[in-house]
Amino acid sequence: MMLSATNTSLPSHLPYHLKRKTIAFSLLPKRKPLHLPTPPKPPLKMSSPSSKISSLLRNQSDMVSSSPSPDLPLREIPGSYGVPFFGAIKDRWDFFYLQGIEKFFRSRMENYNSTVYRVNMPPGPWVSDDPRVIVLLDGKSFPILFDTSKVEKRDVFTGTYMPSTSYTGGFRVCSYLDPSEPMHGSLKSLLFSVIASNHKEIIPFFQSSLKEMFTALEDELRDKNKAAFVALNDSASFQFVFRLFCDGNNPPETLKSDAPSMLKKWLAGQLAPINTLGLPKLLNPVEDLFLHSLRVPFFLVKSDYKKLFDAFSSSATSFLDKAESLGISREEACHNLMFVGGFNSFGGFSVFFPSMFKWVASAGESLHRELAEEIRTVVKSEGGVTYNAINKMVLTRSVVYEALRIEPPVPYQYGKAKDDLVVRSHDGTFKIKKGEMIFGYQPFATNDPKIFTDPEKFVGNRFVGEGEALSKYVLWSNGRGIDDPTVENKQCPAKNLVELLSTVFLVEFFLRYDTFSVENGTNLTFLSVKKATST
Repeated sequence: MMLSATNTSLPSHLPYHLKRKTIAFSLLPKRKPLHLPTPPKPPLKMSSPSSKISSLLRNQSDMVSSSPSPDLPLREIPGSYGVPFFGAIKDRWDFFYLQGIEKFFRSRMENYNSTVYRVNMPPGPWVSDDPRVIVLLDGKSFPILFDTSKVEKRDVFTGTYMPSTSYTGGFRVCSYLDPSEPMHGSLKSLLFSVIASNHKEIIPFFQSSLKEMFTALEDELRDKNKAAFVALNDSASFQFVFRLFCDGNNPPETLKSDAPSMLKKWLAGQLAPINTLGLPKLLNPVEDLFLHSLRVPFFLVKSDYKKLFDAFSSSATSFLDKAESLGISREEACHNLMFVGGFNSFGGFSVFFPSMFKWVASAGESLHRELAEEIRTVVKSEGGVTYNAINKMVLTRSVVYEALRIEPPVPYQYGKAKDDLVVRSHDGTFKIKKGEMIFGYQPFATNDPKIFTDPEKFVGNRFVGEGEALSKYVLWSNGRGIDDPTVENKQCPAKNLVELLSTVFLVEFFLRYDTFSVENGTNLTFLSVKKATST
């Protein structure tokens, strides 16, 4: 995580400019190299969602020179879109029902002997007007999707379709805007300013939410011998998000317990065309019709959204006042706040935090002991959980990056070529024409064996010492790990905030507990925690 140099706190404000000036928001100083011993192999055998990705990429690359020359051959992009309309339907069924996501990409990569090829991406007819994409599956070609001088990011946040603006009050919110659109700079500047202005409260707010969560976790373990982490995490995440953006106010009591489920229904309506319910095979045609061929109407969640909107609108006074000072209406600003808080923040936390703890659990007690020792030693020497303390926790932050690498919380990236351009994989060069849609499947790129050693393994200290240089290949935030979000790019404005909070989560957990065990399934379930024996 890259933050300003050696200060223990951030400046009280950051500049915001409406004319596409660069703004970089960072929460931690750059890490200093530090070598730690390699932890022993995990006692549990775990595999990432794409467990065969690295070996398949390795096998594919073995078919060509292991050390390709700088001047790679220009290759025709392989693949086919099939017969119009029916080809897209076939690919959609392969993706969701006949092959599944990993096999869908893997089989075509093997067939074409290329990590770059053409295919249709769901949802296709009738939700998406044009499902045709050029797929990028390796870590070398993937970053072109972040270069906004070469690709347009207008209305591609969810893919080849855009959900109805009914879900966002009739506004195209910041995530769907290209940096060339003036409102993009205004809205992203607003988000930067509100995060920066609350920098002193970020850690205390999050600690407060986690304290309540840990108490509930222990109560469930005592009463039921297990605890559903996802539900507890969702509640804590929403509480933190609301406090952060709403002047430290707590969510209304009438909303507090129901808000996570309300937000998830709102998210589901927007993402239904690219998701599946996992129903029995006999019901696949029904699901395909109602989820992937038709849009989920907003009226199903309209009442819930209004309750959430009213709560944010009445509580986020400072945010909305700042928006007005920048010439943004309070209504548009609040709908953007709802999206950032509900989709980008809450939605991201609900996916990534359980994933992170799943992988930390899989590494076993050896890594747990190392984390606990580093965290407790640094916190004691620094006198608390501060920005400066977190900056010194090189192993802990490496664990966060490894979790982001092995299972990126956002698997898909899209961009439309602004002009004719050339993209290079490890093994070839390909020409993409102006207007063609480019798609990247992130788990393949971050499991690239030409970049990472044993990429399918969770290695807690992968980004420590010399390994820190590999952080540029962690591509989770619509940008590289070494980059910072600005008004001129599409990198998540809270990229550094997410990395900070993930680190604080581990810090607070291992200040309280020595080790833990979980049961993996549809939802992460805690089976035990061992209280800290030393601090």
